[in-house]
Amino acid sequence: MAKRFDKRKIMLPLMLLGVLTLGFMLGVRVQESNLQRHYQTGQKWNKFNTILNYIDKGYVDHIPHKEIEEKSITLMLKSLDPHSVYIPASEMEKASESLEGNFDGIGIMFNMSLDTVIVMNIIVGGPSERAGIQAGDRIIAVNDSVIAGRRIPQDSVMRLLRGKSGSKVRLGLKRMSEKDLVAVTVTRGKIPVKSVDVSYMTTPRTGYIKISRFSRSTCKEFREASRKLLNASMQNLVLDLRGNTGGYLEEAIEIANEFLSTGDLIVYTEGRNSKRKDYHADQHGLLLNTPVAVLVDEGSASASEVLAGALQDNDRGLIVGRRSFGKGLVQEPVLFNDGSGMRLTVARYYTPSGRCIQRPYNANSEYDDYYLEMQRRYEHGEMDVMDSIKQNDSLRYLTRNGKAVYGGGGITPDIFVPFDTLNFNNYYMKVLRRNLVYKFALQFSEANRPVLSKMKSFADLSKYLRRKNLIGNFTTYAASSGVTGSWEELRACQKLISAQIKAQIGRSTPLDDEGFYPFLDNVDDALQAAVKNLEKKANT
Repeated sequence: MAKRFDKRKIMLPLMLLGVLTLGFMLGVRVQESNLQRHYQTGQKWNKFNTILNYIDKGYVDHIPHKEIEEKSITLMLKSLDPHSVYIPASEMEKASESLEGNFDGIGIMFNMSLDTVIVMNIIVGGPSERAGIQAGDRIIAVNDSVIAGRRIPQDSVMRLLRGKSGSKVRLGLKRMSEKDLVAVTVTRGKIPVKSVDVSYMTTPRTGYIKISRFSRSTCKEFREASRKLLNASMQNLVLDLRGNTGGYLEEAIEIANEFLSTGDLIVYTEGRNSKRKDYHADQHGLLLNTPVAVLVDEGSASASEVLAGALQDNDRGLIVGRRSFGKGLVQEPVLFNDGSGMRLTVARYYTPSGRCIQRPYNANSEYDDYYLEMQRRYEHGEMDVMDSIKQNDSLRYLTRNGKAVYGGGGITPDIFVPFDTLNFNNYYMKVLRRNLVYKFALQFSEANRPVLSKMKSFADLSKYLRRKNLIGNFTTYAASSGVTGSWEELRACQKLISAQIKAQIGRSTPLDDEGFYPFLDNVDDALQAAVKNLEKKANT
């Protein structure tokens, strides 16, 4: 007999399914209603906060709050512009170090030779000098842990050597004159970080000062360097800002002050929530009557562009080199209780003529185009020919004396100097790829350490190196490393390689950068162009 059909057996599961579905939908609708109600209150960030609260109260698993928070902040700032950034607490000290003008450490310059740390130079008056460490010493052990022969990364070595002022670190040193390891205990201290790399007379009449960054001590260093050169009868100055990515705006303004007359506009800033603020020269500058040429390139950014733009727009200085980077966004630092911080863009820089330094960027993008512009400059010939620089006539401005200058990103030089690829032949590129210049210079410095460690002047060092067959010995060394070339190739890049070898050797002497940069003068086209134009003007 067939079973009787029972509607209840069918209807009960359907009713249960309906209730569950209705409950799920009601739950969603309630949440949507709450979210919508909160979001419609008119508060600009309420939706963001509401979502965070829902995640916190309702998410199924454990929530890594710190990780989510830091990732969210990073992405949020990245969506604004290329230069608003979040800095985690772990990176804050490193990010601030170069701008603060000092760090805690032992006061040495070192390099890694294969798997050994070699002390190249000692900072005068620093902890290592007081402890008796010498240039040429090899650091074998740190705090009883052997580091030689282990191929430890250079940044890991730095972390071992650095520490809070007053703390101690024990080093085991291999010294050429000693049979056994030399045990030294160094008390760490404050180590100054130079922002003015070097200052010297590049010709009897023209001085040269290179600023690598704008830190808290830059203007003080610059004034000291300027006084030294003025006492050496400097009549013209070449100020090198190539590769200087910026730093503290106040320091750049103070240096502009040294060249401009009281009342001259240096720069102004303005933003949506930041009223226009003008910065004027307000003192009798140390270099008010000194002709100046400023070297810039695609690595010169921010405060470097402010300084270069101020001198160019006031017709006070000659800009030489290639178009600068084009960073004209002003960041305001914000610190948080956990040691992290952010740099938020709050305004833009404008030169005295009204030019905005900042080059265009596409907000809410990954900024690939923004950071790839340097590559595009190479591709469309801007590094080789000034006419390849695209100028927008709608962004045409006039300097104080009526010279045309252009906005749209970066500072365009008055005298263009192309990127030098003339000597970059096949032989030189193979040498460069294998880092043979540095390796040969290090080997020479080690073999001649007793003499080099006593060098007191660039003239003495130059005279000593002229007596050495550096190029001949280098080509032999390169050949033993598998790099050979034709006579024509060697002749084409001989001058460049010779200058670089001498510069690397000079840096390993007590002269440091004053033994490095002067050797490069004759192979530095931009510097030569600046000197030529300054001294030509002085003779007319």
